[in-house]
Amino acid sequence: MEISTKKIISTLGIPRLIIITFMIVLCVMAVFLKLPLNDLLSDTLIRTGMNGVLVLAMVPGILSGIGLNFGLPLGIVCGLVGGLISIEMDLTGYMAFFVAIIVSIPISALVGALYGYLLNRVKGSEMMVATYVGFSAVSLMCIGWLLMPFKAEEVKWPIGEGLRTTIALTGRYDKILDHTFAFDVFGVTIPTGLLLFFFLSCFLMALFLKTKTGMAMKAAGDNPRFAVASGINVDKQRIVGTMISTILGAVGIVVYAQSFGFFQLYTAPLMMGFAAVAAILIGGASARRANMLHVILGTFLFQGLLTISLPVANKIITEGNLSEVLRIIVQNGIILYALTKVSSGGD
Repeated sequence: MEISTKKIISTLGIPRLIIITFMIVLCVMAVFLKLPLNDLLSDTLIRTGMNGVLVLAMVPGILSGIGLNFGLPLGIVCGLVGGLISIEMDLTGYMAFFVAIIVSIPISALVGALYGYLLNRVKGSEMMVATYVGFSAVSLMCIGWLLMPFKAEEVKWPIGEGLRTTIALTGRYDKILDHTFAFDVFGVTIPTGLLLFFFLSCFLMALFLKTKTGMAMKAAGDNPRFAVASGINVDKQRIVGTMISTILGAVGIVVYAQSFGFFQLYTAPLMMGFAAVAAILIGGASARRANMLHVILGTFLFQGLLTISLPVANKIITEGNLSEVLRIIVQNGIILYALTKVSSGGD
């Protein structure tokens, strides 16, 4: 029993155990406060699935040596373009969903290659430059959304030029994964299709990391000098990691949008990279080390804390509507805590 306990502590780390304990306490408090815990847990599972691929996008960036990909909005923008093209083609259902993904992949691959080339030119400052690039891409696309020649009525403004800020996916593929094979367990809805897509993405990433290219990419990120001595082109592998990260960002926003029910353009993608970074760091990753357990555990803990803590706090403090204030405090507090783990290299 003692050996098993030590193994659990070693695997998860003290910070993860504290967060898990805190989440359990929140669940118990929700029961005592007569909050619908089954609904909160259902929402947590949905949020885990809808954000999971975006968090997974951090893994190839970390392992290839570029570090935490704060430039994730680049991939998100590419995914939004793919989604809009799918709507422009007047597709619905699974066809619309998968066409949006398929269209976004070559766009994000090209953008990721150019982004990777840029990061190779600024070695040592990747995360700072990535943040700037991500913010710049979102700002540039605020102009792009006004100029893009989409004609679908649900996409463009009815008067004037440019695209709508929020584009509803009702009648297209709203919650198509959430409802696929969904079932209830003790009142908790399991979004089977959504979680299967997330786990399949993690499985495919794990398989890729075992291929020759995947191992070369990890070697380039782990020890560049040894990789060069072994005949590995480090710069090429960094570009490969950046491309895959950008592609996953594009796929991730399509998955996110189908669950959310809307595409949000203009400044909406600006801070999404920070939440993904926080989730994987809370899961136990660092700026140089990441795996699938970090992705799954981190996404669940991050989304679970946000989902359960806010109703509990609002029930305890009844004066006024504090939900939005608490959401900002809790979310940014988690992000700040997670970012402190970068300098310490995780645990």
